Amino acid sequence: MGIVRFQSTGVSLAACFVVMAGMANMVLAANAPSRSGKEIVSTICIACHGEGKDGAPRIGNTADWAPRAKYGLNQLTRSAMDGVRKMPAHGGEATLSDLEVERAIAYMVSGGRTLDKEKTSGKVTHGTGEQIVAAACGNCHREGSNGAPRIGDANAWLPRMAKGVNELVSSAIHGHNKMPSRGGFSNLSDADIRAAVSFMASKASAPAK
Repeated sequence: MGIVRFQSTGVSLAACFVVMAGMANMVLAANAPSRSGKEIVSTICIACHGEGKDGAPRIGNTADWAPRAKYGLNQLTRSAMDGVRKMPAHGGEATLSDLEVERAIAYMVSGGRTLDKEKTSGKVTHGTGEQIVAAACGNCHREGSNGAPRIGDANAWLPRMAKGVNELVSSAIHGHNKMPSRGGFSNLSDADIRAAVSFMASKASAPAK
């Protein structure tokens, strides 16, 4: 990756972003989502999984979950994030984090007997940051639609990076100004969003004089 230096500070945007990305992972680990699997299931998932709406496996029904459980938690989590049959991506709640989705799945599969996970068992991904940007984020960030910071525009990205990559990723996941949660692509995981944000910020060029 090329190093971009700014005339005013001599700071390398690409190098700084790599450091911040590593620190962000540690911050996320220390600040895991507070909602438990039980809480998420009882407030969100129960709408369909309580009575088995549209064929959803019912909470606490071993016979419903057994044929699905054999594929493992990673596959079940990916299905929940991508959406499967009549269930929308992220269960229709795009603001749920990867960890929260996996906690809810684990809670339902085990009939409420499993302890809440502290971290996801595997990354759900839809390609590299560049590929995700090309397929999704670029729709607005290429031309700066609705105030989105344009790819390659350091003047637009630097103020947003002031609070670190965690803040940027959180804004993308939860939605910000005119951008909807996960950029309107609710099947994208937290890992996907982080990769896309990292790619776009690293492509910022030196500010205009």
